[in-house]
Amino acid sequence: LSTVIATLFSVIGTPAFVKAMTETAYAFGGGVFFAISIGIPVGIMMGKSRLLDELLLPWVNIFLSAPLTALVPVLMVLFGFGMTSIIITTTLFAIWIIILNSRAGVLQINRSLVEMARSFGASPLDAFFKIYFWAALPEILGGVRIGIIRAVKGVIIGQLLISIVGFGALFELYSSNFLMAHFWAVLIVLFAMAFTISEFLAYLERRVAYYAAKR
Repeated sequence: LSTVIATLFSVIGTPAFVKAMTETAYAFGGGVFFAISIGIPVGIMMGKSRLLDELLLPWVNIFLSAPLTALVPVLMVLFGFGMTSIIITTTLFAIWIIILNSRAGVLQINRSLVEMARSFGASPLDAFFKIYFWAALPEILGGVRIGIIRAVKGVIIGQLLISIVGFGALFELYSSNFLMAHFWAVLIVLFAMAFTISEFLAYLERRVAYYAAKR
C-alpha cells in the first residue's frame, strides 16, 4: 500500500496524467450532461403520461438490465472510434436509472399539488418546473447519484474498448507493462472522484428530502 501511495503522488501532475484526466473528465462530463438532460424530462413525462409509460418502460428496463458493453461495437460502427462514441457509451450507462427514478418521483407526488396547480390555471410548462420537478427532486437526485457511479464504469469501458485514451490508456499502458503500483494508483484516483461526487449528491439528496418533507 505504501508503494501505491508513493506512486500515486509521483504520477499526479505528470503530463500523461493531466492529459488522461482532461480526456476522461470531458467524456464523463459530456455523458452525464446528456444523461441528465434527457433522462430527467423523459422520466417525468413517463410519470405523467400512462401511454408514454407503457410504451417506454419495457425498453428502459431492458437497457437497464442488459449488458451494455455488448452495444459498444454497434456504437463504434455507427459513430466511429472517437470521443463521440465514448460520450454516448457513458450516457447509455447512466441514463436508464435516472429515467426510472425521475418516473418514480413523479408517481409518488401528492396529487393535491397537481390539482391545486390546475385549479389556479398553471400552464403545462409551469406545472412541469414548479410542481413535478421540485416534488420529485429527492428521487431524481438519487437516480443521478447512481447514474454517475454507472457513468464512471461507462467512460472507462468506452476508453478501453473504443479508443485507448484518458484513464483507459493509462490502465492499458500500466497493465501491459506490469506496473501494478501505477495501475492501482490511477484506480484510487478514479474511485476517489466517484466517491466524492456520490457523497456530495447524497448530501444534496438528504437536504432536499428534508425540505420536501417540510412542505
